[in-house]
Amino acid sequence: MRKFWLFAIVIGACLLQACTVWGDRPVKTWSDVTGGESLERNFWREVKAKNWTELERHLAGNFVSASTRGTRDRAATVEYLKQLQLDEYSLGDFQVELNGQALVVNYSLTATGTIEGRPLPAGPVRMMSVWQQQKSGWTAIAHSTIGTSAN
Repeated sequence: MRKFWLFAIVIGACLLQACTVWGDRPVKTWSDVTGGESLERNFWREVKAKNWTELERHLAGNFVSASTRGTRDRAATVEYLKQLQLDEYSLGDFQVELNGQALVVNYSLTATGTIEGRPLPAGPVRMMSVWQQQKSGWTAIAHSTIGTSAN
């Protein structure tokens, strides 16, 4: 009986280990999105690829963004993003809250590249986006760039 329990523990440990063997399936299209983190990962993938048509399909008509430089509507945000030369980036420190048909996503972005010819900030920048589930899929309705973090 003792051998049975030892065998059961070893098998159980192996099964639990298997949960971490394969990583998350990377988001490659908007249909792969499974939550707030993958929405943001897909958003930034589209920005880096300069896939403006697809990106605009996921910005609400009344989309607004805010930063220390002011606010922008949908069109001004897209034009601003078109000025972004994104060489490399990483996202992390995600906090996602679901409220009805909306997701509030807080995270940090660390990137290299330029915006309007100026280098991007060296440290992580805090971001917050609000996504709303609509018939056509998830649509960003608001975004805020909070500034560099003290990490």
